[in-house]
Amino acid sequence: MAIRWLEIGTRRIRVAIWPGEASGRPPLLLSNGIGTGLEFLAPLAQALPRVETIAFDIPGTGRSPSPRRPYRLWMMTRLVSRMLDQLGYGEVDVLGVSWGGALAQQFALQNPRRCRRLILVATTHGIPMVLPSLLVLWKFATPRRFNDAIYRTRIAGEIYGGALRARPELIRSLAPGVARVDRRGYVFQQLALLGWSSAPWLPLLPQRTLVMAGRDDPVVPLINARFMARLPRRGRLHVYDDGHLFLVSNPAAAGRVVNQFLDAT
Repeated sequence: MAIRWLEIGTRRIRVAIWPGEASGRPPLLLSNGIGTGLEFLAPLAQALPRVETIAFDIPGTGRSPSPRRPYRLWMMTRLVSRMLDQLGYGEVDVLGVSWGGALAQQFALQNPRRCRRLILVATTHGIPMVLPSLLVLWKFATPRRFNDAIYRTRIAGEIYGGALRARPELIRSLAPGVARVDRRGYVFQQLALLGWSSAPWLPLLPQRTLVMAGRDDPVVPLINARFMARLPRRGRLHVYDDGHLFLVSNPAAAGRVVNQFLDAT
């Protein structure tokens, strides 16, 4: 993994690149969940040795400084496009996780020729959606689970589901790179999704789209993934017997599905 720092306008962005084989495929851009730094996706990148993979810290997450003002997803998409330009990339495949899945959808809409294929992991199409319980929403309202390791372990099974219900202590090994989260950056990420919806325009996307979901996901109930997978003209669904964090709890299995999807003709 090579780390680079980019100056894009007034923003300073931390980027990681995992080199892949010369397979003739576009590189894979990873877009992360709310409050989460790029290290969280390292297990998936390492499970894709044939694919050149790019991950970055959204402003206000990981080590990228927080923005001074709130932003919308379309604005962050323009920043990502400028980041790819500066790195010298053209066409890419895009994989977005949770909050990053919304950003990935927005990127595919604004860059129909640059985004070849789209992978949406444990994410949502926005309004309207089946919401998680109020208790789960409340625990996601603040970045406490990132800044308090004991609290994160205590609530892991309740908010992430899957294997963590029986063994919440697994969160320690699944999230070794979790860093303290800046409250302002966390709030700005939440505000970026306020009122957002991809449901009206997902049927217009030209990209082949893979929706990956956990059967026991308290954050994004499975019914949302079933609905979302039917919207793109070239969409399909893959369901795991796990929770919200299946991408990092079993990166090898997820990597096989991602590889097959990217290789499919």
